[in-house]
Amino acid sequence: MQYNPHMLALAAAVSAAAAVVAAYQSMAPTAQWYGQTFAGLPRGSRQLALTYDDGPNDSHTLRLLEVLAKHNVHATFFLIGRYIQQEPQIAREIVNAGHVVGNHTFTHPLLIFKSEVEIRQQLSQCRSALQDAIGKPSNLFRPPFGGRRPAVLRLARELGLEPVMWNVTGYDWNAPPAAAIERKVAKQIPGGNVILLHDGGHKQMGADRSQTVIATDHLIARYKSEGYEFATIPQMMEKAKRS
Repeated sequence: MQYNPHMLALAAAVSAAAAVVAAYQSMAPTAQWYGQTFAGLPRGSRQLALTYDDGPNDSHTLRLLEVLAKHNVHATFFLIGRYIQQEPQIAREIVNAGHVVGNHTFTHPLLIFKSEVEIRQQLSQCRSALQDAIGKPSNLFRPPFGGRRPAVLRLARELGLEPVMWNVTGYDWNAPPAAAIERKVAKQIPGGNVILLHDGGHKQMGADRSQTVIATDHLIARYKSEGYEFATIPQMMEKAKRS
């Protein structure tokens, strides 16, 4: 069969479009093409979940715990295994304060480019670090950068992990001013949201998260005054099951 230039151009365009869609589905936090993940409750729910990635981080995680305690709010922390090993006491402080922890891999790689052996190793090593630090593993998992492909989600579930994403982000990884973080979050809140913030940084221990701590204080006060309830991810998941 002979192909004319128009057919070849069309085939190339279709292939390029498919690649764009695949890339979107592998990175977009609410995309479900590659497998079911939890990213929040139906729009309009009066429940919100604060989640923090890339800790434990000395000393901003501890300052964040103080803010959460002041407001009597519990959050969910997705921890990096190598940092758990460096600061196991901070991991224990998180749990002792009533918060929930999750598996955020051992070194925070983009898993869509890793082999199945490497993916399993990343998840298992973080699980072991959690076990050593707090006496138990976690059944929650958040892929670094949100990156996943079918094998990532399959291997996570084989290890008993429930993938958790988000549907609101504070865009705080470059440490913008607290007011900017608050504005970003506020623009995206219809209710029922899983909010992504950071108490650490994946590149090194000690990332400056002081502005996220301040933003957290303001966001909790604002949304509590508007009648919202803050929940952990397991609490939100349980509510989703009952709905």
